[in-house]
Amino acid sequence: MSLNSFIDYLVKERNYSNNTIIAYKNDLNVFNNYCLKEFNHENLKTTDYSFIRSWIVSLVESGLSNRSINRKISVLRSYFNFLLKIGEIDKNPLINHKPLKEEKKVQVPFSEKEINLLLNGNFFKNDYEGTLIKTLIELFYSTGLRLSEVTNLKTSSVDLINRKIKVLGKRNKERIIPIIDPLKNQLFKFQELKREIIEESENEFFFVDKKNLKLKNIYVYKLVNNYLNKVSTKSKRSPHMLRHSFATHLLNNGADINSVKELLGHASLAATQIYTHTSMEKIKSIYKKSHPRN
Repeated sequence: MSLNSFIDYLVKERNYSNNTIIAYKNDLNVFNNYCLKEFNHENLKTTDYSFIRSWIVSLVESGLSNRSINRKISVLRSYFNFLLKIGEIDKNPLINHKPLKEEKKVQVPFSEKEINLLLNGNFFKNDYEGTLIKTLIELFYSTGLRLSEVTNLKTSSVDLINRKIKVLGKRNKERIIPIIDPLKNQLFKFQELKREIIEESENEFFFVDKKNLKLKNIYVYKLVNNYLNKVSTKSKRSPHMLRHSFATHLLNNGADINSVKELLGHASLAATQIYTHTSMEKIKSIYKKSHPRN
């Protein structure tokens, strides 16, 4: 019963997305099954820390990254904190637990040169898919939207006349993103082609395939990855890296970090500060111009 109450709490009070809810359920069920199998223990409310430690060891031995393991333990911590809050337990078994050390990987954003080379080059066909993918890449880079925000973008939320996009982000938080000229032109081009090619072009979602079906996240991810591969050798070529590039380039060009925070839909400034690192090209340029020995 407490597990169902916890899920209700995440949905109704924390406004977690459906994907997050599924991930939480899965992690809790996997841990519960592990306790049942290894210790013949089925009541999560009376979980001992030794059970959790044993699970962590098994996850490490399975080859799972420390970051993924820490995320799973974070789910358990949230669950036990909820039980503590409603008086089901007296102490969180994870109160003294220290997360596993994570290797910090600095993700280098795409350069402005790489982005311009892709968007201004002859990489996109003039057919429906070519126009679709160019519009998607232009949108990711011009707005910093998340992948799920793009695939869930409603037709009614795109206002080309007033040049703004209404976005429903994490935890159902709404924000308004301005539309710059290149993006406006590309969105208009896609919209016109969609009306021309798809007989029943009216759809709840702005981005659809030729069958007028909502785009799946994995489909968009693969499309973006394939096209970014044409201009960059970076290992990470995802929609999120276009979001990363959007934020980094704004900050590099003098944008206020609080404004960037609002555009990205971050709840706290700490989340935005990961983008304040300057690209290596920028560092080299500043160093070359400013160091007295140069």
